[in-house]
Amino acid sequence: MRVLGLTGGIGMGKSTTAALLKRAGIRVFDADATVAALQAPHGAALPAIGRLVSGSVHDGVLDRAVLRQAALSDPVVMRGLEGIIHPLVRRARQRFLARARRDGCRWIVLDVPLLFETGTDRICDRVVVVSAPAAIQRQRVLRRGRMTPAQIDAVIARQMPDAVRRRRADVIIETGLSRHETVRQVRRLLYALREGSPAAWAAAGGKRA
Repeated sequence: MRVLGLTGGIGMGKSTTAALLKRAGIRVFDADATVAALQAPHGAALPAIGRLVSGSVHDGVLDRAVLRQAALSDPVVMRGLEGIIHPLVRRARQRFLARARRDGCRWIVLDVPLLFETGTDRICDRVVVVSAPAAIQRQRVLRRGRMTPAQIDAVIARQMPDAVRRRRADVIIETGLSRHETVRQVRRLLYALREGSPAAWAAAGGKRA
């Protein structure tokens, strides 16, 4: 079994790319969905989060606005939150990999926003970075309506710069043009996964600057 890492900053189009890969029949581990489950009502992470940030959990339900404000305004809180969440996500990922290996999957995808930051790229055979121009990135996140412009800036500032991710990628998927173009690039990637030849990976956009 081989592992494809999929990563990209907030608003870059990573979820769209992951959905296209999943629709093509490739099994995908979604780190964001795993975090959401851990933070859902009575989720496994809530007791520790409640101890970390006073007032963030009420009757087994997370107040996301309180947690977001605390984490973005205090690096100590952010590190504490990561110390709670990352080990739980890592265990869920290990269970996913074990199941996929037992099922004989040829390729699986690890959809992880902090792929490089957490060192998860070290267990990947190839890494795909999803990228878009900064203006489009901000517009997408603003349209979600869940964060203020200042909060968006804080999140982007904490993440690895897009230029650094691109340099570390094996393949770059550009999502700033159109959905049709994104689909076309993902199809080239799927061809590379099937064929595995250097020419197929080059056609998929390997090592573009």
